[in-house]
Amino acid sequence: MSKFMKLAASTILAVSLLAACGGGDETPTENAGGDDTNGDTTTESIGDGDIELVFWEFGNTGYDQLIEEYVADNPHITINLQNSDMNDLHDNLFTSISAGSGAPDITMIEEAQIERYRNAEHAFTNLFDLGAEDLRDNYLDWVFQNGENADGTFLFGLPTDIGPTVMFYRTDVFEEAGFDSSPEAVSELIATWEDFERVAEEIKENTGKLMTDAGELVFNARRDQATQQYFNTDEELIVDEHDQIKDAFNYVANLMDKELVGDIPLWTPEWFAGMGEGTYATMLAPAWMQGVIKDNSPEEGVWSITTMPEGAGNWGGSYLAVPAESEQAEEAYKFISWLTAPEQQLKAFLGYGLFPSAPAVYDMPEFIEYEDPYFGGIATAQVFSEAAQSVVPVYKGRFYYPVDDEVKEALDNVSAGADPEEEWRLAIERMERILAR
Repeated sequence: MSKFMKLAASTILAVSLLAACGGGDETPTENAGGDDTNGDTTTESIGDGDIELVFWEFGNTGYDQLIEEYVADNPHITINLQNSDMNDLHDNLFTSISAGSGAPDITMIEEAQIERYRNAEHAFTNLFDLGAEDLRDNYLDWVFQNGENADGTFLFGLPTDIGPTVMFYRTDVFEEAGFDSSPEAVSELIATWEDFERVAEEIKENTGKLMTDAGELVFNARRDQATQQYFNTDEELIVDEHDQIKDAFNYVANLMDKELVGDIPLWTPEWFAGMGEGTYATMLAPAWMQGVIKDNSPEEGVWSITTMPEGAGNWGGSYLAVPAESEQAEEAYKFISWLTAPEQQLKAFLGYGLFPSAPAVYDMPEFIEYEDPYFGGIATAQVFSEAAQSVVPVYKGRFYYPVDDEVKEALDNVSAGADPEEEWRLAIERMERILAR
């Protein structure tokens, strides 16, 4: 699968996941501010106040209902909520801040996209100037830090939801292989990556099935546990200065060589079909993957959730930022501070499945008692909260995603039979060419 196809499919998935959470019908309009998008933008004006805040969001977060609460308590505010495709929003935002006009008062920025704006601090309001340091303790340390610049003097946005990663697994495949399939037993059985490989061999021998159908997910899991990844805070490529990324690459290459993981590209029809057919045992993925599994494997009680070997990572989530051209920066900040507070994050979780970045939510009774019958009635929220609290912050850098794509391309080639050492060398060369442009 080409890089373009992977990006397009990922974008479609991200939007469909949020849309699946529900929400009201709205009327398509042109996008106010910036160029028109390639897709539809919907707009909804909420409130009757004299001060209007234009708020760009993507997908369907359920924020319209929370906004109704906010404007009821703040009748001087009207919020113009504009919803568009995730990529369109980020492209329009980039165009607007480059032109110096057309940006909204508030914009959502997806976690994977925030690196795109690192060199544009001048185009955003430093939320530290509006008092955001006082809110630091509201959020998980690593999430808050990801919204800062490299030296911690500038805060781009306040965090909304996150995507802590865990191990989804098929109870029927584990039982067929002769294992206890309870979450506690599977967690103990696969406590380390060495255990993961050993169990993969036993499952293959006893059932003929794969440990997982996409080696990319295994690489992502190990990469996201690394304490150093591609760049240091000076934006220098450091993959040759430590072994963590190469070890992750070699680990997956070894699983491929032993035919313990599949080579089905993510987001393809074959990949979706595998969720329901039970052709593999595990999926290492974030909290939002729950909806994908439910949509593609409708039988309850077959899938369950437990901890990932040796820790957790994060895949996904968003921030709310205030572009510098907003004439209502203080009112915008007041609103996003309220929207991302623990009380509202709990409502977004219970109503729309957005996993909270505010750890105070994890101690709230409604959160602790949340159980999902689809996953065997276990307390899924607690599993994800434990994962979220074990994530180690790491600096990604502006070119994180282009260089990460080069490792994925190398793994695709290894899966097709190429030599891992040669593919690693070529991937490094491609990374260096990207940085030299």
